[in-house]
Amino acid sequence: MEFDLNNAEQYREGNRIEAKSARGGLPHSLWETYSSFANTNGGIILLGVNELKDGTLIPFYLKDTDKLIFEFWNNINNSQVVNINILTDDNIQVVDDGQFRFVVIAVPRADRRSKPVYTGQDPFKGTFRRNGQGDYHCKKEEILAMFRDQADVPQDMTALEKISLNAINRETVSMYRRRFELVRPEHVWVNLTDDEFLLRLGAVDAVNEGERHPTAAGLLMFGDEYQIVREFPNYFLDYREIEPWQERWVHRFVSNSGEWSGNLYDFFYRTYNRIAQIIEVPFKLVPGEPERIEDTPVHKAIREVLANTLIKCRLLWQTGACRHSRATRHFSIQSGGFPYSY
Repeated sequence: MEFDLNNAEQYREGNRIEAKSARGGLPHSLWETYSSFANTNGGIILLGVNELKDGTLIPFYLKDTDKLIFEFWNNINNSQVVNINILTDDNIQVVDDGQFRFVVIAVPRADRRSKPVYTGQDPFKGTFRRNGQGDYHCKKEEILAMFRDQADVPQDMTALEKISLNAINRETVSMYRRRFELVRPEHVWVNLTDDEFLLRLGAVDAVNEGERHPTAAGLLMFGDEYQIVREFPNYFLDYREIEPWQERWVHRFVSNSGEWSGNLYDFFYRTYNRIAQIIEVPFKLVPGEPERIEDTPVHKAIREVLANTLIKCRLLWQTGACRHSRATRHFSIQSGGFPYSY
């Protein structure tokens, strides 16, 4: 959820917005709201904003915001106040137009591995959920369910704590985000920072008081090859084109060449774009639109076969049982007789 700073007066307290004056410092109820937003659907906490009887939110000039934010970070990283910090610097912003000055704290929904998020040191006393405009204690059954969900973590979502975010290839992330925005231009993730986007995607996870690291899936998908093999020594991608009458390949690229990132995402499109060049596309217009249909059933089949193969090899890399993923011209797809396989 994003907060429109230019239209603050149009907001009302509700399921995902909580206003607190914070004139005398951080209110204790702040941590209850932090817990409830994190355990429910996320939300925005406003410090330096009053709520009128009709529900209108009116910001004022809050003094010493730097001191307030410093106190906030000290408390959120104190296990006696809350059990976990799921925020980063990007989640806090000071709004100051000269007339009013207030603090915006954007609390994301906590990953199931981080739940329950609770105040104090007793989860059965300090775990809250958001319901309407209020923060309510979770029942014992709800809290136990959160603890059960923690253990059910796929291997792909495991945070690699020995590997930093520097392992992520930012150019690959940018290409992924451009395609994501083309497909879903109105999605709420479009305006997130790269790190927040990767966190929501599951490519990055927050551990150890909010410190972020790539997940196994994120490293394979977006990492640089030389970083990937640190975690998966058997990782190797090999694309070859071999003519039946020749003993050697006529075209080849591999993940460890150093000429490109070597990650799964870039390999997928590098391979697909190479093959798509020789697929014949019949002339056909989109009904009612001055636009040619470029995507055929064969294109879709190629993408599906390639994606499925990479998924299967990913599982084998993680168990150390696979050395290669090869694409050669010796095989064919039975459904269409297309002379490629992976």
